[in-house]
Amino acid sequence: MLNLLTFPTHFGEPGGSPFAVKAICLLNMSGQDWKNSQADVRKMPKAKLPVLKVGERLIPDSENIRAYLEQQGADFDKGLSDAQRATSRAFIRMAEEHLYFHLVADRWLRDDMWPITRDTFFGMIPKVMRGIITGKIRKSLRAGLHTQGIERFTEIERAERVAKDLEAIKLQLGDKPYLFGDAPTAADASVCPMLSSLASIPLPTEVSNLVKSDDRLTGYITRMRAALYHIP
Repeated sequence: MLNLLTFPTHFGEPGGSPFAVKAICLLNMSGQDWKNSQADVRKMPKAKLPVLKVGERLIPDSENIRAYLEQQGADFDKGLSDAQRATSRAFIRMAEEHLYFHLVADRWLRDDMWPITRDTFFGMIPKVMRGIITGKIRKSLRAGLHTQGIERFTEIERAERVAKDLEAIKLQLGDKPYLFGDAPTAADASVCPMLSSLASIPLPTEVSNLVKSDDRLTGYITRMRAALYHIP
């Protein structure tokens, strides 16, 4: 049986990382038998989660997990034309290389949100040491987001950028239940976890409010949660 190694659940999401939720969705779409376990990220390949354990083999990163499942016969874009598959790829990259960094910024950089993030993700660290250790992690992450660019913008400026992505997602959805029709595809497995994670941020932010206030997006999240967020 396949074993998906992830972080604990946080903020009402089945995985603390949207990439873990993506892997959950892909596994459920694949029809494979699987289970879920927590793991120490420091001991994982590339120091990342999720990781799929297949026997003694460890497959890190959600894209590599997708590739493995496809090698086993899964077709996450079944019925899509070549043009639709290309569009799917673009939506996946928009979610994972743009929306994701806004999620991280809202979780980690806002001073009012930081104590919640710190105590939720690092609650296992004794309180006397937690502030020192996590403060260093946060400082390093802030520097990384500054280099990436997201940290250089105000929250309102970031929301203006995200709004254009959300409009593209809504246009692609149209009146369909999922991005490409009546059944979820690979793009849904990437896009929805980012939207759902943004909506689940405990405190209101400019970006999260854009998602939570939109009936089309929240309806989409609800459908995906019902269809694919199950953990055996």
